[in-house]
Amino acid sequence: MRGKLQQAGLVMVGLCAGVALSLNYSASANKEAAAPLPVEELRAFAEVFNAIKQGYVEPVEDKKLITNAISGMLSGLDPHSTYLDPEAYKDLQVGTQGEFGGLGIEVGMEDGFVKVISPIEDTPAFRAGVRPGDLIIKLDDTAVKGMTLNDAVKKMRGKPKTSIKLTIARKGENKPIELTLMREVIQVQSVKARMVEPGIAYLRVAQFQENTAPAIAKELTKLDKQGIKAIVLDLRNDPGGLLHAAVGVSGAFLPAQALVVSTDGRTDDSRHKFYVAPQDYLRGSKDDFLKTVPAAAKSAPMVVLVNGASASASEIVAGALQDHKRAVVVGTQTFGKGSVQSILPLAGNTAIKLTTARYYTPSGRSIQAKGIAPDIVVDDTPNGSFQRLREADLERHLETPAAAPEAAPAKAEPSAKAKPAGKGKEKDGEEQDAPLAPFEIGGKNDHQLAQALNVLKGMQIVQKTR
Repeated sequence: MRGKLQQAGLVMVGLCAGVALSLNYSASANKEAAAPLPVEELRAFAEVFNAIKQGYVEPVEDKKLITNAISGMLSGLDPHSTYLDPEAYKDLQVGTQGEFGGLGIEVGMEDGFVKVISPIEDTPAFRAGVRPGDLIIKLDDTAVKGMTLNDAVKKMRGKPKTSIKLTIARKGENKPIELTLMREVIQVQSVKARMVEPGIAYLRVAQFQENTAPAIAKELTKLDKQGIKAIVLDLRNDPGGLLHAAVGVSGAFLPAQALVVSTDGRTDDSRHKFYVAPQDYLRGSKDDFLKTVPAAAKSAPMVVLVNGASASASEIVAGALQDHKRAVVVGTQTFGKGSVQSILPLAGNTAIKLTTARYYTPSGRSIQAKGIAPDIVVDDTPNGSFQRLREADLERHLETPAAAPEAAPAKAEPSAKAKPAGKGKEKDGEEQDAPLAPFEIGGKNDHQLAQALNVLKGMQIVQKTR
């Protein structure tokens, strides 16, 4: 018996070595010397594999064991690296097109529970009052503790018009909150636009998808017919999305060939600079939509609104417009998701999402675990800001590098006078007032938007007096 185990173990070591060699070959574009294979660790893996095969209480398929091993390797790296089975891979591809099934929640994993990063606007989760930072502890009657993130997401998704009960733990609440949500086909309207006041164009980006940048260009052209004198670009609660969409949106407001973002990682193909250039924002043979953008988009006074749920692509756009002094950034510190995930397809319609680089703003500032500091700090409401989960709160998050390549000094953090992250938080042993009431972004009671308009009016006055 032991002889068979040792023989099988050697076969598994050989198999793992072959996989490791193939992965090492593809990752050696930086021409670094290949590190020796960890033979002892691979032998330990093989012994565990065979111990499970031979002695586990129930038979387990080889495929399941290997898949779980791959998933564990990736999830142990950082919060954003993960294994995508065929269903998850398909969902990822469909999601970038702006339509998918489920509840409409951007989620991560912390302490074995699903933690809400941001609900997507106009979805069941958003309408039910799910908030950033909520901890989902049960799905129907099943405890989330012990599930993988993929398993939890699968359980939340399902056929439209079927219901699911979420049990949520929320800071400031004495007992769990139970919400019953009806699943829908989630169709995210990426861009909404209108004249919020005469001459002031308001553009809201909910998520960066394939059609986001062309939609921004189209809406700017429409609004320009009414006369654009100032612009508000609202990126609050935007969890991000596609990099080329972020470059395209930035390009609507920046001059041609302006640097938008750079990436830096270990391999040559992870080091790149993205400019306002067709090769960096177009896909396929599409027409260059930026050629239709009106001149006012490049010169009118501009404010970018951000908050703690503005992440990834949103931070790229805000950072680029801030560094080029094209816009004043107003709101609260952003989420701080400044890492690049590459999708590497595997056999069987599966893939891995692997963190391969960090993002840097045009001046060389790292976004990772820090975010974009607004030029003018404005809380979510007149009474303070909501508590939100940020990248720096996630387990195993990548740290901000000590120094970015050719980096300029980072902008100062928000003023120490800025209010803490909302009420409902215990301080000095006393519980503060009830949690702040949510509001409609872009609505009548939107405190940050009102302050952004005040900033713009001041900028317009300054321009006129020059």
